[in-house]
Amino acid sequence: MSRSADELRADELLREFATAPAGAPDRESLRARAIEAWVPMANRLARRYAGRGEPTDDLQQTATVGLIKAVDRYDADRGIDFAVFAIPTIVGEIKRHFRDRTWSVRVPRRLQELRPAINDANDTLTHALGRAPTVADIAAHLGVTEDDVVEGLEGARAYQATSLATPVGGDSGAMELGDTLGAEDGGFELAELRLDLGPALAALDERERRIITLRFYGNLTQTQIAEQVGISQMHVSRLITRALRKLRHRMA
Repeated sequence: MSRSADELRADELLREFATAPAGAPDRESLRARAIEAWVPMANRLARRYAGRGEPTDDLQQTATVGLIKAVDRYDADRGIDFAVFAIPTIVGEIKRHFRDRTWSVRVPRRLQELRPAINDANDTLTHALGRAPTVADIAAHLGVTEDDVVEGLEGARAYQATSLATPVGGDSGAMELGDTLGAEDGGFELAELRLDLGPALAALDERERRIITLRFYGNLTQTQIAEQVGISQMHVSRLITRALRKLRHRMA
């Protein structure tokens, strides 16, 4: 199947960057243009995972992170087509995004990865032993310590949260779990945040301030912001990242 002119140009830019000497003055420019040329492929991959509870903009930004990693690692001398090389990296980044975001309580990644291994070991050992395996059985099967297994089992509880509407307090059912929890007055923290945010925003340049305002106060997507400001969606993403880094630094 013949390739479009855009695809051929994207390939050409990528190869120019990949073969440019480390000290070449135009290397960073070539890198940025190569990344931007391949963004449509990253966005197509991101759209495959739309409708699973995560905003499309976030998925596309995550896919772009994967794309950037692939561009920086690509070796043109190996003769591998860039798309073949990049797609696993981009898809892996998207899957990590879902894995990190779909737990009710954030737990370390090693515990997230241990959970399915413990479940598989439990099924295998139950069948092999004819009984429910002990923590020691699972630890020996996986080649980890018993403490690791216990920690993994505890972390697995964070995968799904208990509803605050769960009845508690005996058979009467008059009280729900949420009724037993205290609450903090968030107004104090919000007031402090506003006091810190004003000077931090003032430190941004005019374009950064406008883009941050459109994104987080106007609730516009990166694509909509790009149309208003007159730059590419990729450039908007970079400016948002840079502006947020500045804000975090000033508000730390």
